[in-house]
Amino acid sequence: MDVVSATGVNSTQLEILSRMQQTAAVASAGSVDAQAAIQPASTAFAATERLSFGQVLNNAINNVDAVQHSAGAKQKAIEMGQSDDLAGAMIESQKASVAFSAMMQVRNKLTSALDEVMNTPL
Repeated sequence: MDVVSATGVNSTQLEILSRMQQTAAVASAGSVDAQAAIQPASTAFAATERLSFGQVLNNAINNVDAVQHSAGAKQKAIEMGQSDDLAGAMIESQKASVAFSAMMQVRNKLTSALDEVMNTPL
């Protein structure tokens, strides 16, 4: 058993590590030839099914909602005296804040893009 697998690194992480080592070897060689070229990622990283834009957007909104609920639960546990992990609650709260801000920025970009498309002369 080698050192990396002894530390509990899973197979996906091992594949990423080997790809990083391959990239470093190619970069240190200075020139890229056909044999040393980096191969495309395996199917482990490829999407197994086609996702629509609406599905991706709904997944993102659901993830932001889950982070906000988690932050709320941690804050409530602190307030009720069930937990003393104030740092964890604050970190979770900041994660929720950043996720919500990012979601609002995406919404604003989508809204401005839609306005631009609607105002395009035909």
